[in-house]
Amino acid sequence: MFDPHCSMPSASRRRLPSAARFILLLIVFSLVVWGLWNTLVPSIFGLRSINFWQALGLLVLSRILFGGFNRRQGLPFLRRHHMIQRWEKMSPEERASFRRGLRGQGRHHGPSPGEPTGQGHE
Repeated sequence: MFDPHCSMPSASRRRLPSAARFILLLIVFSLVVWGLWNTLVPSIFGLRSINFWQALGLLVLSRILFGGFNRRQGLPFLRRHHMIQRWEKMSPEERASFRRGLRGQGRHHGPSPGEPTGQGHE
């Protein structure tokens, strides 16, 4: 229940600004890359250890080569969660239109359950 006299800040007020979150995540992921590299690569492949800045460079390079900088990129389960939310908000007509669009891209073969097959209507 909402209490207007409560002195606890709301969740939105406690959140870090997006730039601070970005920098924090960049540092954390760089430390993970650095640790994994220095633990695994020298013993497996016989290569040199790297420093934090080289790990950061590897992280940025891999993002450029494999992930791009599109905001919609991300972990597959996060994209799936987002798509499920969008799907639940769609009307039946929007869902049917979406399915037709997927079929046009070659990702879906055959009609969806309950949809006419389109055969015999020529």
